Amino acid sequence: MSTETPRRTRFRFGAGKATRSRAVAGLTALLLPLAAMVGLASPAEAATSATATYLKKSDWGSGFEGQWTVKNTGTTSLSSWTIEWDFPSGTAVGSAWDATVTSSGTHWTAKNLGWNGTVAPGASISFGFNGTGSGAPAGCKLNGASCDGGSVPGDNAPSAPGTPTASAITDTSAKLSWSAATDDHGIKNYDVLRDGAVVATVTGTTYTNSGLTAGTDYSYTVQARDTADQTGPVSGAVKVHTTGGGGTDPGPGGDKINLGYFTDWGVYGRNYHVKNLDTSGSAAKITHINYAFGNVQGGKCTIGDSYADYDMAYTADKSVDGVADTWDQPLRGSFNQLRKLKAKYPHIKVLWSFGGWTWSGGFGQAAQNPAAFAQSCYDLVEDPRWADVFDGIDIDWEYPNACGLTCDTSGPAALKNITSALRTKFGSSNLVTAAITADGSEGGKIDLADYAGAAQSLNWYNVMTYDFFGAWAAKGPTAPHSPLTSYSGIPQAGFNSADAIAKLKAKGVPASKLLLGIGFYGRGWTGVTQAAPGGTATGAAPGTYEAGIEDYKVLKNSCPATGTIAGTAYAYCGTNWWSYDTPATIKSKMAWANGQGLGGAFFWEFSGDTANGELVSAMDSGLS
Repeated sequence: MSTETPRRTRFRFGAGKATRSRAVAGLTALLLPLAAMVGLASPAEAATSATATYLKKSDWGSGFEGQWTVKNTGTTSLSSWTIEWDFPSGTAVGSAWDATVTSSGTHWTAKNLGWNGTVAPGASISFGFNGTGSGAPAGCKLNGASCDGGSVPGDNAPSAPGTPTASAITDTSAKLSWSAATDDHGIKNYDVLRDGAVVATVTGTTYTNSGLTAGTDYSYTVQARDTADQTGPVSGAVKVHTTGGGGTDPGPGGDKINLGYFTDWGVYGRNYHVKNLDTSGSAAKITHINYAFGNVQGGKCTIGDSYADYDMAYTADKSVDGVADTWDQPLRGSFNQLRKLKAKYPHIKVLWSFGGWTWSGGFGQAAQNPAAFAQSCYDLVEDPRWADVFDGIDIDWEYPNACGLTCDTSGPAALKNITSALRTKFGSSNLVTAAITADGSEGGKIDLADYAGAAQSLNWYNVMTYDFFGAWAAKGPTAPHSPLTSYSGIPQAGFNSADAIAKLKAKGVPASKLLLGIGFYGRGWTGVTQAAPGGTATGAAPGTYEAGIEDYKVLKNSCPATGTIAGTAYAYCGTNWWSYDTPATIKSKMAWANGQGLGGAFFWEFSGDTANGELVSAMDSGLS
């Protein structure tokens, strides 16, 4: 093979655990502050207000000790108190002290005893109980008023803060940031809730939650508290998936994933081999490799190119360790070279990617029997000849229930069914990921499949935020193929990275399970007379392997960037117009990805980079 295979074009026309709450042992507390107004006194008296606060004082696995505290924050005495709350099914009160506790189903009521009903202004009284289960109380009422936002006369409760964003996610921590709430008398502080339970109260609009479990999903909301200690409505939720645990730990390079595609056909005309990852310095800066592509035929995973994959003999000068293959060794080709690369760089994990633009049409039949498909993939990936090479599987189904190179009518649940079957078969110790469309347009490809449902079975999505525009529209208008954001004059609304990521988040895909895509190549037109984007053209610009497309390593010298738009670069030279990412725009995109709380980034593909891996370096430094 001396020319580029059409599988190089991966996307066109718009890019194509249950959550649990962990009890804290010993005296570490999960606080659920609950503020309340306890009605109005007679007209001649000042209003009496109080707060009720729940504390899980200890947890021994099979049970826990809970405590409620009533504090009089008003100016007149309380003569009695009654607290009501709901526990989820499976959580219950056993023995109690200093209060009479009764229940009706999952609804619990605690009343004062004869000696502790009176609570003077500024004083507090507590009662405790032994409980079973792990749930937190909800729907609390104190003396019939809401414990969660009762109003002080003449003082409105605060507004909801902005939905938090997550960043700096590690195995054990995550940083949360949110926009401030408003209040007519001022904000006092914010309660940060994890999985519905308050884990911190802070005065600012950021909080780093530490002590988390690796590879675990969490959900965070924020609630504002005003100067009268009234709480407002809870913000929208952000989901966080910590790294590590189950194979998501990216190794020593940091807490973000930096993944690159290595193509089997690159070993031919491109003369690009696994050793190039080492000599370019890229291997030390990446965390994962997707080996592309295996085929999908007859409802099964099949070999893509057997010669390149495991038969091609390597001479010493092209081998990772400088040792030539022999004619009788059991494994050769790129698989054996990947094995050698992993021995040299133990932090790297390798996934075998199946599908791609050309071979996505095979997933329709696979969706008819997901379990059989998953079994075939497992048998191939875990073949004893190369099982140690691969750490999991990636599926590049680029247009489920939509049209791409062909049209698929498998239905919106097909992707979820396949990913669920793959996770069941491959288990929690293997990575299972998917490359997906970035079509964020209204009614576009993201709207046609259950990406949130499928995400439950996946470690992450590679969101193909490139190839939005290109010379398949021969006359233009010229437009960047990988815009980070929208811009005035963009040919198609929703065809940009920010809109795609926002739509996936809105559908319920955790930000930490989304990787931003970067193209190590440009797309271009010829016959262009306008330097700025939006010009007309006569056709595709000449390319080394395919018209309208060229590697960054070529374009940086043949047609250097002359401007930027929407977070990416463009270049005008002669009558040719190109768009591509540079080290500078990649670093900006990585900063954006970090700010969005994304799990990291990936790129297509290694051979488009320079011999010293300058684009991989830009991604690595930007994600760190």
